Amino acid sequence: MDTVRTLYVFNMVTLDGFFEGPNREIDWHNVDKEFNDFAIHQLDTTDLLFFGRVTYELMASYWPTPDAMKNDAAVAEKMNSLPKIAFSRTLEKAELRYSAVLTSQLL
Repeated sequence: MDTVRTLYVFNMVTLDGFFEGPNREIDWHNVDKEFNDFAIHQLDTTDLLFFGRVTYELMASYWPTPDAMKNDAAVAEKMNSLPKIAFSRTLEKAELRYSAVLTSQLL
């Protein structure tokens, strides 16, 4: 029997198509209670996370930290416990627990 899976894209982008500022900053993201509630709901219905290398490295540098657990325990728990795949041509190993790197010359 075939299993049907759903792939969600969770992306923050400006109306004019930018993901980040000119210095790679993402401080324009509005992370408030409504956003967190939405993120937690999505994480509750997710069983695997996919990231590109840059996003994976950003997540790996924040979610396992004490600050993440203090500031947003519900999201941190999900981000740290869900399996993750990082797509990359250059990342050699996954540092986060429950992570793997998928490399391909096609990426």
